[in-house]
Amino acid sequence: MLHTILAESRAGNIVEFRLLDIIAILVFLVGMAWVGVYFAKKNNTTEEYFLGNRSFPGWAIGLSMLGTSISSVTFLALPAAAYALDYRNIIPNLTLPIVAVFAIMFFVPFFRERKITSAFEFLEHRYSHWVRLYASCSFIFLQLLRLSTVLYLVSIPIAFMTGQHIILIVIIGGIFISFYTVLGGIEAVIWTDVVQTIILLVGGVICFIVIVFKMPGGVSQIIDIGIANNKFGIGSFEWNLNERTFFTMLFIGLIGFTTEYSSNQNVVQRYIAAKSTREARKATAVCAIMSVPTWLTFFFLGSCLFALYKVFPDPAIDTMNPDQILPYFILTKIPAGVAGVIVAGCLAAAMSSLDSSINAISTLVTIDLLKRYIAKGRDDRYYLKMAKIFAMFAGAMMIAGAIAFHFIPRESIIDLGFILLSIFGGCILGIFMLGFFTKRVDNTSILTGMLVAIGLNIYLMLSFFHWLPENLIFEFHEYWTSALVNITLLVVAYSMGLVRSLIKTKGSSKKL
Repeated sequence: MLHTILAESRAGNIVEFRLLDIIAILVFLVGMAWVGVYFAKKNNTTEEYFLGNRSFPGWAIGLSMLGTSISSVTFLALPAAAYALDYRNIIPNLTLPIVAVFAIMFFVPFFRERKITSAFEFLEHRYSHWVRLYASCSFIFLQLLRLSTVLYLVSIPIAFMTGQHIILIVIIGGIFISFYTVLGGIEAVIWTDVVQTIILLVGGVICFIVIVFKMPGGVSQIIDIGIANNKFGIGSFEWNLNERTFFTMLFIGLIGFTTEYSSNQNVVQRYIAAKSTREARKATAVCAIMSVPTWLTFFFLGSCLFALYKVFPDPAIDTMNPDQILPYFILTKIPAGVAGVIVAGCLAAAMSSLDSSINAISTLVTIDLLKRYIAKGRDDRYYLKMAKIFAMFAGAMMIAGAIAFHFIPRESIIDLGFILLSIFGGCILGIFMLGFFTKRVDNTSILTGMLVAIGLNIYLMLSFFHWLPENLIFEFHEYWTSALVNITLLVVAYSMGLVRSLIKTKGSSKKL
């Protein structure tokens, strides 16, 4: 099998790596591996492995949150989206600062006040262990999907640039990321995220500078070409729920970022790992302030690439997918060595996202499943050992899932992530919102709402894949799945809670 993969590896690659590029990438990878080994010596308890003894400064947490949220989608898919179409996919991201303000005011102190490790421990205190179990397992499943998607995404351009078979890239990359994450725990994750985020940003800036200097008219020419070709559009302003209009994308962004900052273990774990509430708030502010300019920069980088190849046509790009344009530019227009640093930035973008999810999965399986149900009352050394084993398992599942994605047809890389998260998103957001903001919804009410919402989620998924008779299929845009499911949960659970509250009130009145 390996011989066949290697034999096919050189088919289709247009450019070759240069020695200085390879050296730059190897230096980066060795550095990341060293960080994992270094922090492995410091992890003697689960508190250290999962939370770093709750001692991280806000600026480091903020850069780690930035690196986790931007991932390789920022480095590759956003320029590709701007190159191929316009800026409509930036709209969801513009809602982050709004959600971040709310998180700083409410979510950060809420979780900091509770001495917890898993975000879902709150749900057991608020409702029951069944609600916690559902939410935790749903999140683990979603993170496994995300791991596979991101690893596959970053492997595409790396395979293109190196000429190696994508499956080989997936295996090597997945093993390497799992190595330093398993060894170093949350400290390795956060400090490597800091380095990786800086490299990512530097790589994007270098690409932008090179393009501007190559363009005869500089930035103004890039803008003129973009305007002439309608590259700066943000989609239709019509109220059409079946199209990716401005309002559709805006609502999707609000749902997505509210979910991320209120119930995502990757984010909540960083709130808790900060050394104080003030530092946790600072981290959230740093991430919000830096994220939107970063996204806009990489979208504009796609516009720059479009303008460059308009002015200097290159027949080689005519047969490429949009996701391959930036890697091709890096290895043909950027000097040797510097290009290697930028490719390292591409790798860093994926690694900063993947290591966080692996660590979050390990945390949840250990705290919410093993410690709560399967192996109660064991000593901390046992849980630490099992946490590392679970991290290794998550890495193995990530590799297997990414290989599976290679054989599944897809519309586009950036759409695939939206579709999967929307269809399989479940109703976690609604559960947390009701838990935060009302006492009226009790355990019976939330379980009733969950059953109805999960049933709707299954029905919508079957409709999307056309696995139902034609007369039973509900036509809708798949981006709306998560919103419909969570709204259903909110309405059903709150209504049930209201009815139960009225019944109890009447019962108490009769007794009096």
